[in-house]
Parts: sequence; C-alpha cells; structure tokens
Amino acid sequence: MVSLQNYLLEKGYSKVKLHLTKTNHFEIKASINNKSGLFILDTGASNSCVGFEAIDTFKLKAEDSIIKAAGAGATNMSAKMSKKNKVKIGKWSNSKIALVLFDLTHVNTALKDHNSKPVDGIIGADILKKGKAIIDYEKKYLYLKL
Repeated sequence: MVSLQNYLLEKGYSKVKLHLTKTNHFEIKASINNKSGLFILDTGASNSCVGFEAIDTFKLKAEDSIIKAAGAGATNMSAKMSKKNKVKIGKWSNSKIALVLFDLTHVNTALKDHNSKPVDGIIGADILKKGKAIIDYEKKYLYLKL
C-alpha cells in the first residue's frame, strides 16, 4: 500500500513540517515578500492575517479597509488590507495573496501566557485553498500542491 506522503509527492505536492505548540496550535514557518516569519495554521480563519507590528518587517503596503476583523475572542477590531503579496511556504509560493492586517496583541498575549512563542500572523483557509492543502494531523505535515 502506498503511503499518503508518497502518493501526494507523486501527485506534485510539497510537504512542510508542522510544529504542535503547548496551546494545541500548529505553527508553521513561512515567508512574506521574502522575509521569514512564524505563523499559526488556522483552518477556521477565513483570511490569512499579519499583525500591525509586522507591516514593516514584511514590506506590506497597508490600505484602509471598511472590514472589521474578528477572531480568537476579539471582535470588531480595526483592520487594513495588503494586496499582491508573495507568500512562500516550503516550496509552494503565490505572488497574489491579500492579507488582513490587524492587532495580534491578544493572540500573542495568550500564546505567551501558555509559554508559547509569539507569532507574526495566521495562515488561514484562503491560502490553504489556493495551495489545495492536505493536512496529515498524525504525522504533522502540511502538503501544498506545486
């Protein structure tokens, strides 16, 4: 029997290691506009997000938005948008990614309170869909279609 890994690699997927944190989140390394960062992988987040404090780090062009962000226990937060960003996860990349920018302080405070590292942002369902993502929860790998 062919393993899931071998099957997906034969079908043109790349694999990326996931790290399970003490808070039971998967962390993943990714780069935005050629700058590396640490992100939470969140299948329940409709949009991928970056914290306001990382705008300069990732060279994001922030545009005002009428959208209000909500999630992780916070609602009605001011948000901005940044369009046409290059996101790279492992060997997979896409140069047309829109990101929601908002204050991630509440997320990082909760992570630090549980002795986890702060993150630069969240990889959400929008990127996972574009990458035709498959998650192997048991072996802790994310597969993205090249």
